[in-house]
Amino acid sequence: MIKAAIAGATGYTGGEVIRLLLNHPDVEIISAFSTSNMGIPISIIHRDLIGETDLLFSKEVGTPDIIFLCLGHGLSKAFLDEHPLPEQCKIVDLGNDFRLEPEYYDNHNRTKKRFIYGLADVFTEEIKKAQYIANPGCFATAIQSAIVPLATKGLIRDDIHVNAITGTTGAGKKLSETNNFSYRNNNISVYKPFTHQHLGEMYRTLSLLCGDFSKQINFVPMRGDFTRGIFASIYTKWDDCNLPEKERQKAQFEAIQLFKEYYKDSPFTFISDEPISLKEVINTNKCLLHIEFHNGYIHITSVIDNLIKGAAGQAIENMNLLFGLERTAGLKLKPSSF
Repeated sequence: MIKAAIAGATGYTGGEVIRLLLNHPDVEIISAFSTSNMGIPISIIHRDLIGETDLLFSKEVGTPDIIFLCLGHGLSKAFLDEHPLPEQCKIVDLGNDFRLEPEYYDNHNRTKKRFIYGLADVFTEEIKKAQYIANPGCFATAIQSAIVPLATKGLIRDDIHVNAITGTTGAGKKLSETNNFSYRNNNISVYKPFTHQHLGEMYRTLSLLCGDFSKQINFVPMRGDFTRGIFASIYTKWDDCNLPEKERQKAQFEAIQLFKEYYKDSPFTFISDEPISLKEVINTNKCLLHIEFHNGYIHITSVIDNLIKGAAGQAIENMNLLFGLERTAGLKLKPSSF
């Protein structure tokens, strides 16, 4: 059995990692690390785990084969500086510490670590050979899944426009002026327009895949009044207006086939010929995409569960790749869809 530890085990993402690993056939959780809740049952914090486990929160990491860092952004490096890990221990960081700056010097083992960006459908082979993974952000996962197939074929010829809405869990458990029931209930609001922190990793991926990527991603994130999930609406120019009708239909069909071909080996990303809705992916590691063409534009809708495909699920998918397991191990989940 693979021995796993979770740091930052009291948050939403940490709780989802625990929930999924408890049902993973090849994993044993040896530590749910929390200094503030040491010694109390996990189910006291994560009420959905009542009757599922007798695990207690611990202040000891132990000697894991893999550790999931579910800490706040900017805290993973500090955790690694403070807590020595076995040299062979694999790391999946769900924060943003290593997405743009993948190099880290381990003072405990006096070795340099390089984190591979864990967009599982795109960097599958690189992840299999890696030891350290920088798990992508939730918005970045939903948006990149929609644009990477076009980018790899040089078909992004103009700026990309994105409007995406996320649930309340995307902001974490900490209460704030915009993350409480009175504000969120029956409400929608824009935040960090054109400046969201996930833009950096999107540009980095596109540059790695395409070389000099010079187009703009105009991203407007929104807060929704639902608990979990991301619905992203993405469009860019698709110059087919001057083509004869048959040629235009052929080009549009080939574009959709391009997506289906790109994701043909993916166990989690699927192209729907019919319009999609958010509930179709909630509580799963799926990403669903739907593609349409309107007045010289290609429009792609992308839906994921921000806590699973956008965080804990993709982290476990990456763990499966690291250890040579079936990618779907522990992740065969079904949405409620109603």
